[in-house]
Amino acid sequence: MGLVANQRHDDFAFHELLRELSLTGEEGGTASHLVSNNRDGPITVFSGGPVEQHRGFVLHSNDFFVSTTVPVSGGVALTTTLDVLRQIARGTGPSRALIAMGYSGWGAGQLEEEIADNGWLVCPADPDVLFSAAPEDRYRLALSAIGVDATLLSAQIGHA
Repeated sequence: MGLVANQRHDDFAFHELLRELSLTGEEGGTASHLVSNNRDGPITVFSGGPVEQHRGFVLHSNDFFVSTTVPVSGGVALTTTLDVLRQIARGTGPSRALIAMGYSGWGAGQLEEEIADNGWLVCPADPDVLFSAAPEDRYRLALSAIGVDATLLSAQIGHA
């Protein structure tokens, strides 16, 4: 599975997502007491992909762990339970977070085959690109990290 990290969700702002999940009035708090920014600025909800768009995923810095948190790579972790959203809203969650609704998925061996056929470029996870960069710059920055200029890419896949 994978998460799209540069496409803002058209239907949800963070406070709207909290309201939709009935997380805005917990423990005597009100919406005005909720945190709406993290270390890198406003908390944004992204369209993570076309599969199960009602499911939420939170990629975040590895300074937050609950029993369901999974380490990903390069200082990034993934939590898919409401615990992380509650903690983010209270200001006690991870210092950096990317919230995604939905995901992209592949069948067994499909992604590996597409990578072998040069259908994908792969780069190491970079928390600064993932969390700090403007969403519209993330694609270019990820390519740049592996020495690729996006203007030189072809829409055709295969081997030269």
